[in-house]
Amino acid sequence: MTPAVPLLAQDAPDAGSATPAGALTSARRLVLKIGSALIGADRAADLGREVARLRGEGREVILVSSGAAVLGRRRLGLPREAALDRTQAAAAVGQSLLMREWDAALAPHGLTPAQVLLTREDTERRRRWLNARATLEALLVLGAVPVVNENDTVATEEIRYGDNDRLAARTAQLARADLLVLLSDVDGFYDADPRSSPGARRLARIDALTPEILAMAGDANAEAAVGSGGMRTKLEAARIARAAGCATVILDGRVDSPLGTAVSNGSGTLITAHQSPRQAYKAWIAGSVAPAGMLRLDEGAAAALRAGKSLLPAGVVAVEGGFDKGDSVELRAPDGRRLGIGLAAYAADEMRRLAGRQSGEIEGLLGYRGPGVAIHRDDLVLETGA
Repeated sequence: MTPAVPLLAQDAPDAGSATPAGALTSARRLVLKIGSALIGADRAADLGREVARLRGEGREVILVSSGAAVLGRRRLGLPREAALDRTQAAAAVGQSLLMREWDAALAPHGLTPAQVLLTREDTERRRRWLNARATLEALLVLGAVPVVNENDTVATEEIRYGDNDRLAARTAQLARADLLVLLSDVDGFYDADPRSSPGARRLARIDALTPEILAMAGDANAEAAVGSGGMRTKLEAARIARAAGCATVILDGRVDSPLGTAVSNGSGTLITAHQSPRQAYKAWIAGSVAPAGMLRLDEGAAAALRAGKSLLPAGVVAVEGGFDKGDSVELRAPDGRRLGIGLAAYAADEMRRLAGRQSGEIEGLLGYRGPGVAIHRDDLVLETGA
């Protein structure tokens, strides 16, 4: 199968459309979260068809799938409430079973699943964050469907997310997705529990996660007992995604073709984002108040940055500070004027070895094939008038 062409979220249409259907049809890179209850109900095959449809439309999909512990407990005959070590053992057994489910769901459509196991540290520590992002980007370029799950087999309580809604939001953040889709057991967010309050009203759109909105979630909208997340965790996940410029849609995952159904019947709840992933990411870079170092550039490199190009090692004249890969560094022109700020593709000691050298020399100088740039254009912000 021909690999998909990467569609960077910053180049995508605005996913914060006025309705859930609008967001679902305009998003170019989606993170789709599937809970344990849906895996336990054998919904993977139908969701595989949904993924294939989206891919056929030229869209990128990353799955965040629970279910390993559930499948493992089922195979081992363990109760749901088990000690941590037994739960982790069940997850170890269930990981292969979960991937078998997704392979069976995607293979008929010519799609290949790729397992990505993460812990909270992987999405909150900068170097691990960059490595995880690079892996996801590479998988999408190669045409695979990333299947992200929490690494329950090694994570302790202190470094676990505890529910995959938050993990899905962090995945959307690091992948710079423009839409997070959370599948639930109701067709959106209601102002009261629709299963016990016949007059409950579904909110089609939420523009602010106010205390009143959060109070509506309570514990009454919690999902089936097989899962660990409820409606409150979905709102908290939406808050994380929103800060990264990613809108969120909450849908009923129990119906056939849940995304397509929501588009056709107008169900679901959209939680909007007020800026694009690109804008949010650039604002985050620009907000670095204490850069860890400085790169002085030659005039050719300064001109290239002004033209919207990446910074190549050949244009670096001097390196100051002790920074790590992914840290923010100042960029200065030959006369000392500040040009902007960016995220270094290499640590300071490596950057010093690369300064003034051609990109083709990187592997020989460092002993491994790293990025061909010192700072990618997506990872830098220029000063106004620079």
